[in-house]
Amino acid sequence: MKSAPSCPRCGRTVQAPNLWSSAWQCHVHGNVAPLQRARPPDETSLALVLDRAQVPVWIPWPLPAGWVVTGFADAGDERSGALAVTVALSGPAPTGGVGELTLVAEDPGIGLGARMAGLVGPDPGVGFDSGGVDSKLRFDGHDIALWRVGTDKDRAVYAGEALASWLWLVFSPADAGMLMGEVSALRDLRDRQNGGVALDPPFGAPSPFLTSVLEPPPS
Repeated sequence: MKSAPSCPRCGRTVQAPNLWSSAWQCHVHGNVAPLQRARPPDETSLALVLDRAQVPVWIPWPLPAGWVVTGFADAGDERSGALAVTVALSGPAPTGGVGELTLVAEDPGIGLGARMAGLVGPDPGVGFDSGGVDSKLRFDGHDIALWRVGTDKDRAVYAGEALASWLWLVFSPADAGMLMGEVSALRDLRDRQNGGVALDPPFGAPSPFLTSVLEPPPS
C-alpha cells in the first residue's frame, strides 16, 4: 500500500491540492513540498529519484572504505519534481560500530535538512556561516564551504550552499562526524557518467537512521 505524503518538516500527513489551493498543506507549517516515503537502496529507487530531482543528488566520492548507499528520500510532487533529495549511507564508524551519513540538497524553506539534523528549521538559521569555515569539500574543481551547526549530541551536522541549494551532511552518531576528515569531494549522481568514468555506487541494507527520522509523529 502506498504511503501518504507527509510534511518534510514534521512528518504529519498533508492535505492534497484541491479546488481552493494548488499547494499541499500541513496544518502546522502551511504550504509544503510533500515528502514521499523513504525509498529502498537499489537502482530502481535511484532511477526514480534522478528522474524527479530538481536539486543535486549528492554522494561522497570516493566513498569512505566499507561505506554503501542505504536509502533515499525526496520531497515534491509530479508538477514540481523533487525540490529536496536525501541520500543515506552507512558504514564502519571511526570509533567502532556502524555510522550513518545523510546528505540533503534542497531549495530554501523546504525543511527536510533541518529535520534530519534535529533542528527547528526550516534552514540552517541566520548567521550560521558567520564564523570560520569548519570544512570544505571539492566539487567540479570548486570548494564548497561547510559550517558546523546545531548542538545535538547524537548527530554531527554540517551545512552550506552548493549549486543554488542548501547542502546538509548529517552524521549519526556524532562521533561518525570524524569521517569529515576522510570525505574530500562530492559527486552529483545526476551525472552518472563523467569523464568517461561510470558512477555506480554500492548498495546495502536500508538505513535505520533515515527510517527513524522520517517516522510520522505520534497521533
